[in-house]
Amino acid sequence: MSRIGKKPIAVPQGVTITVDKNNLVKVKGSKGELLQHIDPDLKVNVNEGEILVERPSEQKRHKALHGLYRSLINNMVVGVSEGYKIELEIVGVGFKATCTNNILDLNLGYSHNIYFALPPEVKGTAETKKGSNPIITLESIDKQLIGQVAAKIKALRKVEPYKGKGVRLKGQVLGVDLRKKAGKTAAKK
Repeated sequence: MSRIGKKPIAVPQGVTITVDKNNLVKVKGSKGELLQHIDPDLKVNVNEGEILVERPSEQKRHKALHGLYRSLINNMVVGVSEGYKIELEIVGVGFKATCTNNILDLNLGYSHNIYFALPPEVKGTAETKKGSNPIITLESIDKQLIGQVAAKIKALRKVEPYKGKGVRLKGQVLGVDLRKKAGKTAAKK
């Protein structure tokens, strides 16, 4: 049994969910509206205040899809009611970030600036305080999209393992969350 798939999804006040005959789930809330196609084998039941996803059999495929679609619907409900926020930190001497009209202008130590166009569903801001690293804040109602955008930005300058320069999630620590290598002097002993 899928433990995640069996759990009911609580629907907060102000969120409406509709399921049409083609298994298209539409979730509408105060922050926006999201759509998700559900596998035709699965059944989505919308009761008062909760949603249940049911599978027809105990096949391995149905078990896998059961938990997956329950999580996707839950992410949609949380997204339209609360939204998602990811903060990225840019570590490195002279590394800068600015955001105008949803276009990130990143100076990451290359010979040229990198211009990264954010999708219209994602709102971005860049903030630089004196004495601290620049921070890029991404906000969206779509968890999958905001995660993909953050991963692409992080891939522009991966964190190097010696000094920790690069783009990382805010709060990640070199040596604890990120891999750290010893320098040349450690090999001479």
